[in-house]
Amino acid sequence: MFIGLTGGIASGKSTVSKMMQGLGLPIIDADLIAREVVEPNSVGLRLIVERFGEVVLAENGTLNRAQLGQIIFANPTKRIQLNDLIHPLIRERMNERKEQLLAAGRSTIVYDIPLLYESELFHLVDNVLLVYVDQETQLKRLMKRNQLSEREALERIQSQMSLEQKKERADAIIDNTRTLAETHHQLISILQNWHVLFE
Repeated sequence: MFIGLTGGIASGKSTVSKMMQGLGLPIIDADLIAREVVEPNSVGLRLIVERFGEVVLAENGTLNRAQLGQIIFANPTKRIQLNDLIHPLIRERMNERKEQLLAAGRSTIVYDIPLLYESELFHLVDNVLLVYVDQETQLKRLMKRNQLSEREALERIQSQMSLEQKKERADAIIDNTRTLAETHHQLISILQNWHVLFE
């Protein structure tokens, strides 16, 4: 089974991902791969520099994420251009990882994809597991975690599809507004229902 794990910013998806890893499930982490494909001397970094100029390079030759962020978040067209360059590389690397895991005999694979809905990647997975919190909780957690003003935090939350909308297409939902123990209990129950874990 291929499980798509997703959520929203500051919803606690990474916490649930670590719990799944702790249960022995292999994780293909889209964010981690997104960093790998733009490492120094990579095709991804070369493509970004060709498109946006050497201004996006730090002095040590790595990608200056803050500089690139300023360019793409101020201009939706440039954000689309970046995604068009990098997303095919990310998907190719994710597919390589999947094939390696299948070859190693793994029957369940978790795709940890923050923007699974926004990128319409449902075709990659059998079931979608959504980590959910209400917007008030999400806002408080994001402001605290990233030291943001309420306005800055709201802007980031609103740049993604709302968790309320995401609930409609999820196969299972973890309510992460409670304790870690309760989140873990919900996860175990869902995985047992899907016959990924057995009692």
